[in-house]
Amino acid sequence: MQTSLRFSIAAGVLGLLPIGASARAATVSATVDLPAVVDTSATVQDCTNNPGPFINLQGELVLGGISGRFIFRNNVQGTHTHVEDVNMDVVVIPSGLTIRFAKQPPEGGVGGNPRVYLQFLDGSGDPVSDEIYLGRCVQGLNQTSTDVALPTDVVLNVAAASCANNPGPFITFDGQLTIGGLTARLIFRNNVQGTHSHTEDVTVDVEVLPPGQSIQFPKQPPLGGVGGNPRIYFQLVDGSGSPLSGEYYLGKCVQL
Repeated sequence: MQTSLRFSIAAGVLGLLPIGASARAATVSATVDLPAVVDTSATVQDCTNNPGPFINLQGELVLGGISGRFIFRNNVQGTHTHVEDVNMDVVVIPSGLTIRFAKQPPEGGVGGNPRVYLQFLDGSGDPVSDEIYLGRCVQGLNQTSTDVALPTDVVLNVAAASCANNPGPFITFDGQLTIGGLTARLIFRNNVQGTHSHTEDVTVDVEVLPPGQSIQFPKQPPLGGVGGNPRIYFQLVDGSGSPLSGEYYLGKCVQL
């Protein structure tokens, strides 16, 4: 899944600074499209003309992982023919974190035996999936497994506890991750789109995950470095270790 990342740079003493600047302490603020998988099953009752079917939607939301990668260098890249890198990955949230849900939405439908579709929206109401055909009311509804990307704010506070030569600097960080929310939209149609000049849609929205759901991660002290007073860089990576961002310079160890 394509994952995008947008960094906001904080001003003042606590701020993530571009390459070439220095900082006494650093706060990383990022908005990332967090990859996730939604597994759903739906049962239906009362496929009647009035008031329409009742749909019980249940399943689980499985989050992809996010890690922070600290990179320690003794030299600025380009100033020497060889630069020794020491990388240290620290887990922000593990892959496979699961949120289960069971929702009974209000009745909906267009009467009779409607076709039922499912689409997922983020907390702002923007689609994060295509429409998925679940089936017709009296025939039973299909189970689904859908990839989605959830807009998520990540805030990390970074500090250096020690800049000793051996075993290298101790870097501590903590913070929180705030997910923008997820809604399941059930769509009822009497006709297949395109087969008639007018197709009446009735939609029912079911909140799977409310906006602003936060996950706190406590202070963690990974240790690494190349000895002395290394330059410290940071980037976000996904659960497979693939970069989600470029590298950002936090400062030299003694400046954090």
